[in-house]
Amino acid sequence: MKVIIKDLTREYDGFFKVNKAILQHEKFDGSMSREIDRLNFDRGDTVAVILYNKTNNSVVLVKQFRYPAYVDDGPGWLIECVAGIKDSDEVTVARKEVLEETGYKIGELKYLTQFYPSPGGCSEKISIYLAYIEAKGETKEEKYFGIGNEDIQVIEIPLTRAFEKIKNGEICDGKTIIALFCLRDELEKR
Repeated sequence: MKVIIKDLTREYDGFFKVNKAILQHEKFDGSMSREIDRLNFDRGDTVAVILYNKTNNSVVLVKQFRYPAYVDDGPGWLIECVAGIKDSDEVTVARKEVLEETGYKIGELKYLTQFYPSPGGCSEKISIYLAYIEAKGETKEEKYFGIGNEDIQVIEIPLTRAFEKIKNGEICDGKTIIALFCLRDELEKR
């Protein structure tokens, strides 16, 4: 399929970028669309890691404040898998983010999937990996991490409880929901 970019301008150039394109694209019948304009929120690609504790059959997640999730009466504080913007290769970013956000040093990473969370307006692509950790003991909320302005609570919960939290809306972050279902599929293969 063909796309013709007629004009591309940067509308905002801060930590994130917003670009405006005037374009035409090939339609399914083979003809070209009329000229249209589209905005793209460019926040960079993201790497996410679901941490699974085989010993306890639990997952390690993080909880932190997210302003966009607070707007319009949202919860604000979200339970998520570890993630960070990809500023180098995915595995390096994944290891760095896990250490910064949870204090865990991880070994092997297993690629699970990638997806576009909001392709109607954002070019971000999220890659999800699985890392196994081993920690014995009770699962409990007890650790706090973060660099700079980050304020992160580390939460270890049984895997079955994580799925209950999806159903009742306590876990409502898309990448985390996808990561948990991919983890479940991975565990069923064994």
